[in-house]
Amino acid sequence: MGNHYSCCANKADGRKKVDDKYRYRQTGDPVEAHSQHSSWAACAPLPGPAEANEPKSMPSCSNLQHISEREPEDADGDPSIHPSTGTIFLTRSKSEIQRNNKMRRKSQYDNHNARHFEQSGMTRKFSSCSTIFIDDSTVSQPNLKNTIKAVALATYFHIRNREKSNPESSDGRLLDIFNEKLHPLSKEPVPHDYDNCDPEHKTIYRFIRMLFNAAQLTAECAIVTLVYLERLLMYTEIEIVPANWKRIVLGAILLASKVWDDQAVWNVDYCQIIKDVSVEDMNELERQFLEMLQFNINVPSSVYAKYYFDLRALADAHDLSFPLVPLSKQRATKLEAMSCQYEDKLRQTHPLRRSQSLGGLSLSFHSKAILS
Repeated sequence: MGNHYSCCANKADGRKKVDDKYRYRQTGDPVEAHSQHSSWAACAPLPGPAEANEPKSMPSCSNLQHISEREPEDADGDPSIHPSTGTIFLTRSKSEIQRNNKMRRKSQYDNHNARHFEQSGMTRKFSSCSTIFIDDSTVSQPNLKNTIKAVALATYFHIRNREKSNPESSDGRLLDIFNEKLHPLSKEPVPHDYDNCDPEHKTIYRFIRMLFNAAQLTAECAIVTLVYLERLLMYTEIEIVPANWKRIVLGAILLASKVWDDQAVWNVDYCQIIKDVSVEDMNELERQFLEMLQFNINVPSSVYAKYYFDLRALADAHDLSFPLVPLSKQRATKLEAMSCQYEDKLRQTHPLRRSQSLGGLSLSFHSKAILS
């Protein structure tokens, strides 16, 4: 009687796993999460009479977990958290990058006599002492058009070079909230073979460009979108397939725009862009996307820089490099002003005492006088 102390709580491990309802077995059935906890509770020993008479301690507010502490401790293999881990899209596109590099070296060897000319006849742009070619893309302000192209290309390689599974268990790895057949984005019926045909790079680029142009998003949101996309793959162990890539990209863009953009973004704004999607569907997509990410929306600066440079490497390997323009006087003046401003900040943080050189010394020489 009154044995309300008989329930024992299982001590959580270091890394919090994603909810079991988002993990699927090979048969496609959700894993039951409460069966194991019920068996633990049944085997829990009952406390003695001395323990039952002790006053029950109230939970301390200091044990509450901050949102920044939700990141898993053993995140060495997660590229969206650890800066030294290679990105997934660059790993899956390694074979294409090596093949393109071989073809590029072969073309350079064939055109050895006509140096500085490509196969198309356009002259290559080389920096010299008199002319410097630079692009208008930096880590803090990437080029919007080329960044969207690179993110679309990374998504394309995620779909094309995904991990192949058995045909019987492929449907089990699809979540209903991302399945476009269950949640269509338009009133037009989805073709029956829609999940068997991989989309082209142009199709993915047009879809992402439409959302970014309509919502007036920046290039930084595109990079954060790719970070959330790969974080979703790591946490839920699903793959991007032709049947779910649009809704996965839509959920990542929706979340990245709210986290990164300074302006207020509402789900109804995306419903005005995609007119056949209801607000309830958009809210449910955002809610489940956040649950699958374990509400870990933090993107460190080192991870952001890693994804930026990996996207540049991917774009350069597929001839999608950022456009080079000659360094103009106006751009040089702007860069000089930015560097001077940075030098002023360094001088303010680290003050240095100026020493007087020998050339600046003013010594008064007096003539020698003989005192008698």
